[in-house]
Amino acid sequence: MAIQKKGSLFIISAPSGAGKTSLVKALVAKLHNLSVSTSYTTRKPRSGEKDGHDYFFVEKEKFKAMINHNAFLEYARVFDNYYGTSRQSIDDKLQQGQNIILEIDWQGARQVKSVLRNAVGIFILPPNYNALHERLLSRHDDTQTINFRMKQAKDEISHYKEYDYIIVNDDFDMAFKELMAIVTTTNLGACQQSTYYESFVAEIMAHQD
Repeated sequence: MAIQKKGSLFIISAPSGAGKTSLVKALVAKLHNLSVSTSYTTRKPRSGEKDGHDYFFVEKEKFKAMINHNAFLEYARVFDNYYGTSRQSIDDKLQQGQNIILEIDWQGARQVKSVLRNAVGIFILPPNYNALHERLLSRHDDTQTINFRMKQAKDEISHYKEYDYIIVNDDFDMAFKELMAIVTTTNLGACQQSTYYESFVAEIMAHQD
């Protein structure tokens, strides 16, 4: 009997400089049935970015129309631009058994969790304040930008308790192994197992001797 197993949704958040992007890229390269959701945005494409791959680039009028039609699982306004995750796209992929990663901040994570309670939240922390500051310094931004990013980072970190799992990215290989363990074992959890085999067990129980 073929059973279509529903995919899992992973929310991964981190302050800027915690190494989230590198960990996610390594994870997606390792696991075949895992991809990062492509968000919609109203900002202009940067050099090298491709529509439909890095983002779906749309005009503000279209984005606002999508908001009015409840098309987003979560969305946010960052400075003068909007970013959002398509509700239909995520639902379709999960129903097809695909595992999806959302790289969003704590506000987006809270929105998603209010709708999809089985979504798994993972928060990535830097090893300490100094390491985070050094990582941001290595980007060669000006002092004002670095100070702003540090303030943002502390605000993001203050919400770490809202997540299901915490990973401290001190040693990359160790952090990667922890992230891999969380993702690969999620589908074996009680909720996934019971949902997966519900129709299978129902057929057995309904059989008349």
